[in-house]
This record gives sequence, structure tokens and C-alpha cells, in this order.
Amino acid sequence: MFLNSLSGRFLLLTTIFVMVAEVLIFVPSVARFREDYLLSRLERAQIASLALLASDEMIDASLEKELLANAEVYNVVLRRDEARQLVLSSPIPGPIEATYDLRDAPSWVLIRDAVHVLLTPQNRIIRVIGDPVRQAGLLIEVTMDTQPLRTAMIDYGFRILLLSAVISIVTAALLFFAVRRFLVAPIRRVVASMSAYSEAPEDARRVIEPRAGIAELREAEEALQSMQRQLTGALRQKERLAQLGGAVAKISHDLRNALTTAQLLADRMENSADPAVSKAAPKLVASVTRAVNLCEATLAFGRAEEPPPALTRFVLNGLVADLIEAERLAAGAAEVDFVTDVPAGLTLRADHDQLLRVLTNLVRNARQAIEGTGRPGTIEVAAGETDADWWIRVGDTGPGLPERAREHLFQPFQGGFRKGGTGLGLAIAAELVRGHGGSLTLVRSDSEGTEFIIRLPRDIPSAEAAQAAGQGADSPLH
Repeated sequence: MFLNSLSGRFLLLTTIFVMVAEVLIFVPSVARFREDYLLSRLERAQIASLALLASDEMIDASLEKELLANAEVYNVVLRRDEARQLVLSSPIPGPIEATYDLRDAPSWVLIRDAVHVLLTPQNRIIRVIGDPVRQAGLLIEVTMDTQPLRTAMIDYGFRILLLSAVISIVTAALLFFAVRRFLVAPIRRVVASMSAYSEAPEDARRVIEPRAGIAELREAEEALQSMQRQLTGALRQKERLAQLGGAVAKISHDLRNALTTAQLLADRMENSADPAVSKAAPKLVASVTRAVNLCEATLAFGRAEEPPPALTRFVLNGLVADLIEAERLAAGAAEVDFVTDVPAGLTLRADHDQLLRVLTNLVRNARQAIEGTGRPGTIEVAAGETDADWWIRVGDTGPGLPERAREHLFQPFQGGFRKGGTGLGLAIAAELVRGHGGSLTLVRSDSEGTEFIIRLPRDIPSAEAAQAAGQGADSPLH
């Protein structure tokens, strides 16, 4: 629709504003017209009276009537030399209802009187007082009807309004075409460029070239150009990474098969009669195992086939207890203490297996960090709930994360901080938590230790709520 466009609304607003301005000018103009009209009647009456006074003779009634009709008044009173003289007179059809003195009348009085005339359709007899032209006396006074005055004022008002409408239309049209030329056309060019770019964002030829002459539009075009260039570069990088990921996945698949065979052979080497071979076999097995794990983690991350969380209700304390027991066995002789602060009855609604994977990753990283220092340490797992979410905190007294690891903590292949690590553990853990609508956050990491916190929302979207209701009704607590 035309009025929904920028130029259409600008045209409408311009017309309205010009009309408002003309209305503000209209009232003083009509007041000025009324004053001029009355002054012209005083001047005509003065000329008629001076002609009579110059003759020094009486005039007949027909001539006097003609002079009064020409001046459009009923009588004329002229004051000269302190003497008030009725120069011309005729019968007045009714009483005088108002007297207007035009001598030094303020503007607001003239405007008020003009509005009163326009709003009073009935004819009235009024007295008008003014100064004689060229100081031909002290004052001149006439009596007249208001109906001719009102008719003349209405006619003048219509002409003013008509002229105002013409001015408004011409002004609005000029501004309309100016806006279309200098504003709408550049904006449409930006929109067209955005549409063309969205069809093929990888094509650098579709990046907009700033050409607007208006400073604000040029700034917008420059900002859009910068954004498009960054997006094009990012898309190219993503495409290359996707291609690289596909190649890495194929290589990892073949490499995993080869390493699996090597792992089996290395296991047999442990039973070798040669002491040197049997001594080197565990190290070889550990190295091959790490390589196999790296290949499997790479393939799992590249497939991005993490299923959506199967939401069930379970007691968190049992999950944490199983996790701590497994990590105590893995710690072996290492001096690692495990402390838990999980309420016995705390029940969560989440995917049990996925949450176990997340907590296992965090606790195992903490244990390995403490073991790497060769000093005793403590790992604490605490949990609680608020009105909005459940929270689980995992902290340790290890050496803290390196600065590089903190900068790329949840980025795959970049957040690794342990020798032999893939940098995928925390990235996958964060992805699993996000799948629950929650967040995994690093609270602190310094020389006194590291602390992570998991937050899982208590509110579930409708689709997931239906799934959880269907599963929770039949699913026992873990």
C-alpha cells in the first residue's frame, strides 16, 4: 500500500504539516483582513462626509442615501475641533450590539473579534471607531451591518485555504520526489544488494560497494560491506574446514583400523620372553590406545550425531556416587580426595547418560590435572537447586588451566590442556549441556584450582515436556 511506504508517509506528513502551518497563519490573516475591511469603510465614510462638508449646503435625501450606500454604513459621525457632528445619517434597523475601537487595538483583540464574527452567523449592527485619514479630524465613527463583513471574511478564508492547499500539494510533491531520489532510491539499492547477497553469500562480487552521498546512508553501506566481507570470509573458512573435516574423518577411520591391529599386536608383546620388549610393551600399548581414542573422538565429533536428551527423573546423588567410585579406582595410588555435597533427595529431570558423560569429563580432567602435579589434591562435586534451575559445581585444587586453554576452552581441537588430549571433551560436554537448554561455565581457574558450574533449567519446552511426561510416567528413578 502506498501509505505504508516511506515516501508515501512522508508525502502525507508533509501535507499535514504544511496545512497546520497554514492554519496557524490563517487566523491572523483573517483578523488582518477584517481590520482592513473596517478601515476601508471608515475611509469611504470619511470621503463622503468631507464632500458634504465642503459644499456647505444641505443635500437631498437621495444623495445622502447614495453616499451611505457607497460607504456601506448607516451613519457617519466626525469629530473635529472637539465638536462631534453627525454628518450623514439614515434609519438604523436595530439596536447597536457592539462597538469596536480600531485605534491602537492589540493583536489578540483583533483576532478575538475576527473569530467572533466568523462564529456568529446572525447579522448584527455594530459601531466602528477609528482615526480619520490624513488627520482630518479627531475620530470618525460609523454604524454598519456585520453580514457583508462576515461574507467577505468567509470568501477570503476560502481563497486562503485554497492557496494553502495548492502550496501544500506542490511542496509535498517536491519533497516526495526529493525523498524518493535522495533517500528511497539509495535504501532500495541497499535492500537489493542484501537480497542479491543472500542468494549467494560466498560470491565476493555481490558485496555492496558504498556509493551513497548521504553520510548516514554511506555509513550504513560501509557497515553492511564490512559485515558481508566478514561473513563471506567466515563461510569460506567453514567450507574449507568442512572439507578438511571430511578428509580427516576418512583418514581417522582408516588410521583407527590400522591402530587397532597394532594394539592387538602390542598386547601380545607384553607376554614376550624378551625383558626389553615386555618392558616397552605397556608404553607402546598406552601410546596406541591414545591414538585410537583420538581417532574415535574425531569420528564421533565429526558425525555430530549426538541424540537429543531423553529426559527422565533421577536422583543425582546415585549418579555422582557411581562416578566417584569409578574415578577412585582410576586414580589408583594417586593422592586424590573426592568430596561430595549433593543433597540426598535432589531429583533432576535430564538425560542420565549424557549428564554422566559431562560430569565424568569434568571430574576426569580434574583428576588428571592433580595427578600431573605429583601432589595431593581434592575434587569436590556439589549440587543444589533454585526456583529457576538445578546447578552442579565441580571444583578441584589442581594447578589451574593454561591461558591458551581458557581462551579456547569449549572450541573443538583447541581447548586441550593436557598432553595427549584431543580438546574435544569439554566441547562435547558443553554441547550436551546446551542440548538440555542449560549452560556449562568456567567459574574460575587460577593457581588454587579450577571450578566449573552446570546449570540446567527447570522449565522444559512443550515438546520436551510431553516427551518427559511420557517417559517419566513409566521410567523408574536411576
